Amino acid sequence: MAGPVRYEVADGIAVATISAPPVNALSAALRAALAEAVTRAAEDATVRALVIAAEGRTFIAGADISEFGKPPVLPGLSEVIALLDACPKPTVAAIHGAALGGGLEVAMGCTARVLGPAAKLGLPEVKLGILPGAGGTQRAPRLMGAGAALRLMTSGDPLGARDAVAAGLGDLLAEGDLLAAAKAHAAKLAAGPLPKPVSARDENLGPREAFEKEAAALAKRAATEPQIAACIACVRNTFDLPFAEGLAQERAAFERLVRDPRSKALRHVFFAEREAAKIANIPAGTRPREVKRAAVLGAGTMGAGIAMCFANAGIPVRVIETDEPAMQRGIARIRATYEASVKRGSLTPETRDARMALIEGAVGLESANDADMIVEAVFEEMGLKKQVFATLDRVAKPGAVLASNTSYLDIDEMAAATSRPGDVLGMHFFSPANVMKLLEVVRAKQTAPDALATAAEIGRKLGKVPVVVGVCFGFVGNRMLSRRTAQVERLLLEGALPEQVDKALTDFGFRMGPCAMSDLAGLDIGWRIRKATGKRAPVADALCEAGRLGQKTGKGFFLYPEGSRSGVPDPEVAELIERISAREGVARRAIDQTEILDRLLLPMVNEGACILEEGVAARPGDIDVVWLHGYNWPAWTGGPMHWANARGLREIAARLDGFAQATGDESLKPAPLLARLATEGGSFAGLKTG
Repeated sequence: MAGPVRYEVADGIAVATISAPPVNALSAALRAALAEAVTRAAEDATVRALVIAAEGRTFIAGADISEFGKPPVLPGLSEVIALLDACPKPTVAAIHGAALGGGLEVAMGCTARVLGPAAKLGLPEVKLGILPGAGGTQRAPRLMGAGAALRLMTSGDPLGARDAVAAGLGDLLAEGDLLAAAKAHAAKLAAGPLPKPVSARDENLGPREAFEKEAAALAKRAATEPQIAACIACVRNTFDLPFAEGLAQERAAFERLVRDPRSKALRHVFFAEREAAKIANIPAGTRPREVKRAAVLGAGTMGAGIAMCFANAGIPVRVIETDEPAMQRGIARIRATYEASVKRGSLTPETRDARMALIEGAVGLESANDADMIVEAVFEEMGLKKQVFATLDRVAKPGAVLASNTSYLDIDEMAAATSRPGDVLGMHFFSPANVMKLLEVVRAKQTAPDALATAAEIGRKLGKVPVVVGVCFGFVGNRMLSRRTAQVERLLLEGALPEQVDKALTDFGFRMGPCAMSDLAGLDIGWRIRKATGKRAPVADALCEAGRLGQKTGKGFFLYPEGSRSGVPDPEVAELIERISAREGVARRAIDQTEILDRLLLPMVNEGACILEEGVAARPGDIDVVWLHGYNWPAWTGGPMHWANARGLREIAARLDGFAQATGDESLKPAPLLARLATEGGSFAGLKTG
């Protein structure tokens, strides 16, 4: 059989081997070939059973989500699985790798599932704002119990092979030859009465009470995430409806969710993350350099976190400081962080010890001489950074990647301090570095393609989401953030209070508002930068001058009683802001939540348009990925640029123009790209500038 499925028969056992690289996604061609294989086995009198296996790293990674919202191409996935369900002969899925989403639904349509040690089984559809739409909500409960199945599909996280077998999702674990074990199991099943299809195994649903307990624990998520509510309803149907009716209800729920704007936004995120992994404008076939050992310069909070990232990925790392006490404090900080993880139960003592063994401390930049990648994490002061890079130019070995963790500063200026600018780039980790997923990889003017590829590849090995950006003050994330921060200051002067500003963003979906976030980070950080650059923020500066530096001093924009991490409004702040407004000659007024939200978000979109026009970001989706993973932008809105497209650029441009006229703030005028797209009735979608 030609195409994505190879069909062979030996000793009465048919084997249909899927080969549709890179991930065996369930495209129309694969579905058709799989349906043909099932039909062929069912109709061949010499075939006793069918084994479905796969080549490559995955079994079946899932449905082809690019088909969502388009006219269906038959056979659909449900039709293929129905053929398996109705097959008059045993069918066995031989799962060696990931069986996710539609891939697991195919496997659950089989009579049995034999797993290799590296198998991973999961239903991650909730992460795309949908639910399993080809029988997953009906078959998983009939294999592993309704409560466990609901937990599997609402978490979206896969089970490993052993856990899947223990849960009932897999039938047996093959430690040796997986295909031989699957064929042997198929022959064993063929020798006896045909087992019931999974669709008829109601006896495995388990106690309804266990399911309802799981459902009750999800009530808060179900109130705001329609896919969670739909999962609960569909799994509940396994108790109340015949299989066929439950299947119809699942399909109706799936189609509703596919049309939901929140689901569309999450699917945009899925594709944007994959596009962000593609580096624009580097030669085809560029290979990353080998990184066997890393060095981190600076053992402060950021440097320690970056060092942990390398150790967590199994890469030996040397943490370098200017003196022994500073180095020892950094190593102690790392050890304490790992100890906290052990106490929480998220890390075993053995893993802690293995990671600590990969980290060593040293004094002096000469200690970086054997590192393949060096990440500088010293103070945000250009003179100091240039001095560090000039020294690295002398001591680092040829071909070492020299990276700065700067949040704002010019990588080209640092590169100019060396005789090897091709090795220099930015690797902007976000705090805490060992937790946050985003990594802005900053391409300088002379950064070599293989150095850039190395930084992105290492970012992925560290468990980060790398996004390549260009050089400018603040790159993508902090440059846009500066626009929001400026509006926070303006809104406070004009009449809003910190709690009103924060409420606008938390109601939108952010975990924290800008004032609470500033208190958490420390107001003195921005104060120090403003003093160094000659800028001012009257309200924030006054708070710092009054000793209100945030949580660490027990008061900032908010008051933190007795060391609490949750701030409460402080009348003293309201009085201080009123005084500053009067001093600045700003008449205060009532500002509604709609205006506050637009004043915070629309200038960011406007700056995003400038970033695209300048080529600092290659794609609008790259900006979305930065904000989703670096600043906790609510994923169900898709990121700032997708959200702007959904709202409409014409409305956004008009709104910005109105704010500019009302406030006299010229920076609020629509950027040229935004103005042009608004006039044309266009959107940011599909723009590529890199």
